[in-house]
Amino acid sequence: MQATQAERGTPAQRNVLRGAIFIMATSSIGPAFLTQTSLFTEKYLASFAFAILISLLIDIGAQLNIWRVITVANLRGQDVANRVIPGVGHLISAFIVLGGIAFNIGNIGGAGLAMNVIFGVPPLIGSLIAAVLIIGIFLLRNAKGVMDSVMQVLGLVMLCMIGYAMLQSNPPLLEAMSRSFNPDDPLILLLPIVTLVGGTVGGYISFSGGHRLVEAGITGVENVRLVTRAAVIGIATTGVVRICLFLAALGVVSQGLSLDPSNPAASVFSHSMGTIGYKIFGVVLLAASVSSVIGAAYTSVTFMYSLHDSIRRHNQRVVIAFIACSTLIYSLVGQPVKVLVVAGTLNALVLPLALGCILLASRKTNIVGDAYRHPTWMLVFGILAMLATAVGVVMSFNALLEFWQA
Repeated sequence: MQATQAERGTPAQRNVLRGAIFIMATSSIGPAFLTQTSLFTEKYLASFAFAILISLLIDIGAQLNIWRVITVANLRGQDVANRVIPGVGHLISAFIVLGGIAFNIGNIGGAGLAMNVIFGVPPLIGSLIAAVLIIGIFLLRNAKGVMDSVMQVLGLVMLCMIGYAMLQSNPPLLEAMSRSFNPDDPLILLLPIVTLVGGTVGGYISFSGGHRLVEAGITGVENVRLVTRAAVIGIATTGVVRICLFLAALGVVSQGLSLDPSNPAASVFSHSMGTIGYKIFGVVLLAASVSSVIGAAYTSVTFMYSLHDSIRRHNQRVVIAFIACSTLIYSLVGQPVKVLVVAGTLNALVLPLALGCILLASRKTNIVGDAYRHPTWMLVFGILAMLATAVGVVMSFNALLEFWQA
């Protein structure tokens, strides 16, 4: 059935909704995403499809609940949590800001590597150039509008190029479909499941699109359908890109080819398309890195609004400082592959706590109002996502230590 004008929203609303969709989707498709997916595909082969399927179901349970509740309540995530349990929102904010800095260090490093692949400049110089260009966006008068447009373009670039790499690698589709429901050993997939969840809805990412909608005023019961549709499209976009990258990597390793452990994602593109594939990887990595830097910085700063009103009033300056800080740390420390994988796993720790507060808030009329009724099936879905993530984090802790020590 064709959507009505009210369900589609006004042209201005549609642009913001697209921006929210892509700020969430592209934030979750960063250098860590490329590294994790390639690394785990080589290790678990077609059985990794099961991890992708489970992580997508958890993503749906988390995103739908979070986006709907915070927009209906017209409150940011930390403010909802503080209304549920005073002080918890500040704890969540601290975790998310620290996690955002950690991820942005990797994102800045990814941008530097991408500049090296495309233009041959040293990675450190490339990261500085990328950081300056990103900061330039937030110096513009209409920074948020430009950000929305940039995120959409970068998202489409990644989707097209990763999809092309998948077609070129000729993956075993039937085996991947079979292993999606019948993996060799589901228990050994706990670490990749938790890592994927941490990288796609853990930490700041699950709130990135919702916070953009709150800031743009697309809130209240009257906009629930718009918000729900945007959340679903965002999850679907992330899912399609993840599946395409998995299949591209699977097609390569199924031929008996090995991925470079220092840069597994680059191997996927170079093995499937040769020298031009390596350049395409550089473009994909640059798009993924730049979009993730923007998403991490913007969303992390929105979690700082509750600390002092001046942060909200001067948010563009704070975002610039956030990016500059991440760039400085990267230039001094660097960011190895293992840290990207571990950061994704640890980021999943935030999700059970934050999602638990959101689910409790969905039943409190003093937060969501008397006119809103949160769907029971969505609440159940959210509880399952919260429990699955919490149990998975605990059970994968030893596996995480072994991975770090390997």
